[in-house]
Amino acid sequence: MNNVFVYCEITEDQLIADVSLELCSKGRKLANELGVNLEAIVIGDEVKNLEQQLYPLGVDVIHQAKDARLFPFSTLPHTSIVVNLFKQENPQIALFGATSVGRDLAPRVASTLRCGLTADCTSLEIGEHEDKKAGKTYQNLLYQIRPAFGGNIIATIVNPETRPQMATVREGVMKKEVFNENHKGILKSIDVKKFTNDVDFVCEIINRQIEQQKINIKNAGIIVSGGYGVGSKDNFQKLFDLAAAIGGEVGATRAAVDGGFAEPERQIGQTGVTVRPKLYIACGISGAVQHRAGMEESAKIISINTDEKAPINALADYTIIGDLNEVLPKMIKYYRANSK
Repeated sequence: MNNVFVYCEITEDQLIADVSLELCSKGRKLANELGVNLEAIVIGDEVKNLEQQLYPLGVDVIHQAKDARLFPFSTLPHTSIVVNLFKQENPQIALFGATSVGRDLAPRVASTLRCGLTADCTSLEIGEHEDKKAGKTYQNLLYQIRPAFGGNIIATIVNPETRPQMATVREGVMKKEVFNENHKGILKSIDVKKFTNDVDFVCEIINRQIEQQKINIKNAGIIVSGGYGVGSKDNFQKLFDLAAAIGGEVGATRAAVDGGFAEPERQIGQTGVTVRPKLYIACGISGAVQHRAGMEESAKIISINTDEKAPINALADYTIIGDLNEVLPKMIKYYRANSK
């Protein structure tokens, strides 16, 4: 009762999705702070190495629903199972990935249970809230933190009255960490017939077309990223040239994407993707807080900028003051001449 729950998505390879593993790590920390258990919900068919994936992250209980009709994700049966499970278990916190699946499922669950839901969170904390008007102080609330007004402010949202406190969380903003390699939990089977009905399965998937993701900057070890200071889409080609030479991927700030210099899938920051590469090369990026939030945990940061007072320089391990149109070709030439 009143534990922390994480809904786990299933990939095409029948594994737990990265965003769900990240949420399990964060859920473990929240559960420890509250002194409760961490429970995971897995709905699908056959999932590979289920317990080996989840127990080391600190999951105490896995609720598994197995049925061939439950994979791939289908809205109605998944909603029915999660709603009925929550009515039975009464969690105080429920976390979902801010993915196409999570954004479909979580609002339906929240609406059915008549509880609050905060979308696209970038941080989660435990705290208290004082309602001066009502003369109440609420303890052990989930602070659901997310950018608002186009990323210009950071909002902290609480749901003091309703349970569970629900949030969807962006992929990459939480770090997947092993809690205990030897941690063991309990696997509980969900009675699919009890928690669903025939109406839930009226939709049949006749055909599926799956395309590989063309741009994947989240898992790139090296990222060459550009801001509005790059100047043009043509100048962005120099970033692609450097990335190709050193085996990296190309990222961009929101301003660069809005300017048409790069695709939206390459956007890094609070309103884009959060990354943690081994090397992050920031080209023509001023370093607004919205962008820094998406890359500040990079292992090594190099800034290339004509403005020596740019905020990004304070975050960088190395700063090159100069025109990227002159610097990048020299970096490419030097790397090709000195690499094996």
